[in-house]
Amino acid sequence: MDFAVEVHRNNGYSGGEAAHRFPEFCRVEVHREVRRLGDVVRAMLRRCLGHSRATAYITTAGRCIIRFIVAVLPITGVGNLDRSVTLNEIRPGKPISRDVALRLIGCPDSDLPDLLAAARATKERFKPGVVTYSRKVFIPLTNLCRDYCGYCTFRRDPGEPGAHTMTPEEVLDVARAGEKLGCTEALFSLGDKPELLFPEMRETLRHLGYKSTLHYLEAMCEMVLHETSLLPHPNPGLLSAEWVARLAAVSPSMGLMLETTNTGLLAPGSAHDNAPDKLPAKRLRTIEEAGKQNVPFTTGILIGIGESVEDRIDSLLAIRELHERYGHIQEVIVQNFRVKPTIPMARWPEPSQGEMLRTVAVARLLLPKVNIQAPPNLSAPYYEELVDAGINDWGGISPLTPDFINPEMPWPHVEQLRLRTEAKGSALRQRLPIYPEFVSSVTAKPGVLSEKLRGAMNDDGLARIERVA
Repeated sequence: MDFAVEVHRNNGYSGGEAAHRFPEFCRVEVHREVRRLGDVVRAMLRRCLGHSRATAYITTAGRCIIRFIVAVLPITGVGNLDRSVTLNEIRPGKPISRDVALRLIGCPDSDLPDLLAAARATKERFKPGVVTYSRKVFIPLTNLCRDYCGYCTFRRDPGEPGAHTMTPEEVLDVARAGEKLGCTEALFSLGDKPELLFPEMRETLRHLGYKSTLHYLEAMCEMVLHETSLLPHPNPGLLSAEWVARLAAVSPSMGLMLETTNTGLLAPGSAHDNAPDKLPAKRLRTIEEAGKQNVPFTTGILIGIGESVEDRIDSLLAIRELHERYGHIQEVIVQNFRVKPTIPMARWPEPSQGEMLRTVAVARLLLPKVNIQAPPNLSAPYYEELVDAGINDWGGISPLTPDFINPEMPWPHVEQLRLRTEAKGSALRQRLPIYPEFVSSVTAKPGVLSEKLRGAMNDDGLARIERVA
């Protein structure tokens, strides 16, 4: 296998981008940052690589990349499972088992093309010849949040630079500007219940005339629904049964990322340390409550935050189990962690493109009849390869607002997205925040929401007015 270790800010080499000698792995100890590797990881590397030849490269950004070729199996925790017959166990349109998923997600590079071909074929049976996207505006209603996730740059404390809660006027201005550009979705993102931690947020809500952040979100969704042609899609955090019902009355769909079922990530120093709303059981409870109320729901996993490949599979299986029970999961997102310089996880390794492709492909095979999405901006510049892995949706793309969660990763231009999608043999179509197969759950009910949805969609349930510029 090809193995790489990245060492940031090597203190012992002042040159530019050039190779420097590195004959034995044990000498990596001269790089100070490598001493921060955990004992288990360091011992594993020494055992596998102690006598291997390697080359270390110092980049102009002060990063050291050490690359080796070693004859060892990838260490995934899966064990020495026989993958030779796994692909033959895939049945068209039938979800694969946990055992098969574990073998496939750890497949060697030589088997990856066959895995991708199986995933792509499964996608084509489900949604042939089409990949969709939602033309949206991103409305960060408030970035105050009581959770402190190790990978997040969105959240702020009161008084911190950039901390902001939007006014109703600001919300409406963004929605109307997006309407002029052909947007059909108003994506509301916000911190989870910041008023429970910050008296400043309680005062802001009092000034605005609302009891809680969720009351304010409900009012803003209702305002956008009545005052524009956009359809709200809130990502509100944890919800009670009452709040699922209240938000479902003013939005055709909503979302909450499961992220992971690994409770170990709540431990001190882990990704969800000091993030009480990231307890997997609580997030699964919200997703289940949406199912009980037949609310079209978007969820997904976040890979590369300290979870194992088994955790990825188990998270997808938890989503699958809820969908099999209630039939309400309209979309599963596979999102890859990206490093940012100001986060606590700034030195954390990002998932490789190979990891992302394997995870997406296995998600497709685990959920053969569910919409699978992966954000293109987080896999740039080679995001079109995700089509090979079986996605049928790119998620929300905005011609107006940035990705406030990953502001350093701009969305691709829709025309470029169309060209790359077509190069992979699929047409690009604009959808609404609710997927076509779920619209009947909303249009069957009387009221403004049903009327607005009917006015926004074509006979096929996709967006009535499409724009590709």
